[in-house]
Amino acid sequence: MSYDIESEQKIKELLRGLQIKRREILAMPPEKALDSILKEKQPLPLVHSFPEEDFYFLIYDIGVEDCPELLEMASDRQWEYILDRDIWYRDRILLPEITRWLQFFMNAAPERTIRWTVEKKAEFLEYYLFRSIDVAVREHDQDPADLGEDFQTCDDVFYYRLKSPPPEADKELIADRDSFVNDFIRRLSLYDHILYQTVLLKAVHVIPAESEEEMYRLRNVHLAEKGFLPFEEAVGIYQPMKPEVFLRQKRRFAKIIPKEESSAPVPYFSSSLHEGSLFSRALENIAHEPAGEHLQSEFAGLCNQIISADRRVIRSRDELKHIVRKVSGYLSMGISLLLGEDHPSPQKAAALIRTYAIAQIFRVGYSRVAELKWQAEKWRKESWFEKQGFDATFWGEEWLGVLGGLLIEKPLFFDNYESGVLYRDFYSLDDVRHTRKTLERIMTADTLLSHLRIPAETVQDRFVIWKSFLLTPWLRHYLGKREQQMPVDMDDFRIFYRKLWQEEKGGRCIRNSMKESFLHWVAERCGKDVREIPEPWRNLLVYLFAEVEKEYAAVSEEDLDARYIMLFHVI
Repeated sequence: MSYDIESEQKIKELLRGLQIKRREILAMPPEKALDSILKEKQPLPLVHSFPEEDFYFLIYDIGVEDCPELLEMASDRQWEYILDRDIWYRDRILLPEITRWLQFFMNAAPERTIRWTVEKKAEFLEYYLFRSIDVAVREHDQDPADLGEDFQTCDDVFYYRLKSPPPEADKELIADRDSFVNDFIRRLSLYDHILYQTVLLKAVHVIPAESEEEMYRLRNVHLAEKGFLPFEEAVGIYQPMKPEVFLRQKRRFAKIIPKEESSAPVPYFSSSLHEGSLFSRALENIAHEPAGEHLQSEFAGLCNQIISADRRVIRSRDELKHIVRKVSGYLSMGISLLLGEDHPSPQKAAALIRTYAIAQIFRVGYSRVAELKWQAEKWRKESWFEKQGFDATFWGEEWLGVLGGLLIEKPLFFDNYESGVLYRDFYSLDDVRHTRKTLERIMTADTLLSHLRIPAETVQDRFVIWKSFLLTPWLRHYLGKREQQMPVDMDDFRIFYRKLWQEEKGGRCIRNSMKESFLHWVAERCGKDVREIPEPWRNLLVYLFAEVEKEYAAVSEEDLDARYIMLFHVI
């Protein structure tokens, strides 16, 4: 009994040592990671200990062509995972990708590749050969020339011919396939001649539709264990859930497996890239509890489900980082909504994720963004600008960006390159509030324009944004000209421009009398008393005049140029 306890303790220490070493390696730059693995005294158990997801990202970060040693040492399950990830596009198998990866395996470990495919991937191999070659069996008294052109053989009995590619096929890919298939068949005949004949004979009788269906089923089973559900199932993660509905659901009922009893290591990349968010701080609070590793594994599975739902192809840690940050952001929003606080403590957040499934918390966070999307879609169908025939550019660059992000299938936040990109995922409730505020301004401007009854026909042949569409008729009214003729010439604009400003200590600002003039013009056009103008309209006009001051307060009258005046329609 003491011997068993000691052996078990040694195994645990070895596993802990492998985990520490893995994390050190995965935190290194790719080129150093490869050197570190190859310098190990016993690299094989280290390579086998990598979760399939981490091994996949590691070889892509290093460069698949540069790590045949890692592929040679990889386990069968790691090879299987690579094929499951890379040889499929949705439910369609990609023959060039099969060739590509089998060639990598062959370069790394030729005899093992032959043995693995014929013993453990027989149906897969037969399907691939069915798609790649024609097979004929020569009778003992038959002339090989009778079989047809381009047939070749390894034993003068079984002949094969590479199938003709479709006209649009890439010539380089076809050459790669031809080279690989010839080499594979030759090696197979040398490995086991009877097996070689059996494989070729079976390849003739493959029913492709049945083989594809079975391979796709097995692939889905393998990947579902990692969270990669079929798209039809994975997309359910985007079904919004309101906080009040969430709180009526049952709490976790499954027993949390203690860390030392966990059978599978947690993928490092997906559990280590969500730094700084509320969710990551909450997870840090329970990292050393029995639930910590379980929740990290649950988070990794949720990231994989999002990859499936988004139909993304992720092959590097940088690409994965965007997914991890997206999932972590929606989880953080969900936690804040459920706790009713913008910035809850990590301890409160930890108690919540310990109690409820994080996939449901994600749905709560996503619900706020989905509500914005639905609001934007409903408004657009009934909007004034849509009925007038304007396209979305009518709202100007910033508002167009916000609308564009909301009206796509999966909403994005319009970041306008603040963090280096035009669009990104929503990461916080502040992002939601900023977008909602802009959407409300757009809706308010649309309502105001519908009451002003300015004819849209006057600007159909010219580019115009809502600001110039609103300000230019007022400018013409102020100068005593016909409002329906939208453009103004530069001489009239200069007269208006001189009356617009007053000097202050901090610089120029718009005269209060001009603001009052605009307010009275709006009231007159809408058939209202000035005191009846709704507060949202007044706030919009304040925003509009702030834009005018920001754009033109520092521009002198002599420097005015119609080409650069966007807030008024000047020719």
